[in-house]
Amino acid sequence: MHPIVSHSLNSLDRFTKASTSSKDSSLINNSLVAVSRTLEGKLQITSNSYEQLVLLPASKMSGDQKTLIKGHSSQYVKLNVGGCLYYTTIGTLTKHNETMLSAMFSGRMEVLTDAEGWILIDRCGQHFGTILNYLRDGTVPLPESHKEIAELLAEAKYYCITELAMSCERALLAHQEPKPICRIPLITSQKEEQMLISSSSKPAVILVVQRQNNKYSYTNNSDDNLLKNIELFDKLSLRFNERILFIKDVIGPSEICCWSFYGHGKKVAEVCCTSIVYATDRKHTKVEFPEARIYEETLQVLLYENRNAPDQELLQATSSVRNPSGGGSSSGASCAGSGGMHQYTSDEEEERSGLARLRSNKRNNPT
Repeated sequence: MHPIVSHSLNSLDRFTKASTSSKDSSLINNSLVAVSRTLEGKLQITSNSYEQLVLLPASKMSGDQKTLIKGHSSQYVKLNVGGCLYYTTIGTLTKHNETMLSAMFSGRMEVLTDAEGWILIDRCGQHFGTILNYLRDGTVPLPESHKEIAELLAEAKYYCITELAMSCERALLAHQEPKPICRIPLITSQKEEQMLISSSSKPAVILVVQRQNNKYSYTNNSDDNLLKNIELFDKLSLRFNERILFIKDVIGPSEICCWSFYGHGKKVAEVCCTSIVYATDRKHTKVEFPEARIYEETLQVLLYENRNAPDQELLQATSSVRNPSGGGSSSGASCAGSGGMHQYTSDEEEERSGLARLRSNKRNNPT
């Protein structure tokens, strides 16, 4: 008789002898005999099943030992996966031949067991239940959390469960949040503005829009031009947000509408859109919309992208060439060519130079 059953019967026999009623004692005896026979049969079946499980010791270390496991597919094994305990059959673990678990529990690969017979697997056991369910059914609902799917993917790759890993990868792609089209910082202080510019590897474009700085009434088209500047800023932000850092400043101390362009943390250009005009009776604030100049400076600031300085060849290709002996502004990049020194100026600088020459001619030759 099994020792557990024998111990249980001895305890129950003492309880029966202590009973004062012979009738009750007889009923208890009959019930206990039936229970003991059932328990003994179940324990005998379990004992026979575990006797058929072959453990072949390979080596010992720190009380644990490596073994090769072979057994019938219906036999249960005890698994300790990172401190999480699981019972499952060898058939479940070996259902998919190409997995690591199949190799571990079909005698092809050694496993580590402790003194109590638990098979030790040095992995996180949080998702091992999901792994077992997939091995049983061939499919399993994936977690909703992006983090948990990534963790399950790592476990599936470790156990070489290819189809589950592919399902996790597809789920991760589906869970990816759409990248925002554009984010425009709205600065709260000049210190924050400098911090954003210095910490960014991109060139920067800042638009100051502050109507409260106006001291005079606006001219007729000023409101429309102010809106056009804001609309152009939005369009440029959508178009170049991955290459340029766009910042909006609504707390500017003095300017009403002004564009600033930065490369490598330094201001390289500025386009002020406001001016004071004098009427017969009072002053007015005029807001302009120099669209071409804004586009030009935006493209120029792109020359600072991923470079320590503007690309001189691109600067020359996008500028006009003229001989400095012809007069005009001396600004621009100088280049030594076969015909001597040339200066490269933008179209707007050329236009301003032409207007200056016209005014000079009028003053020199009054009609």
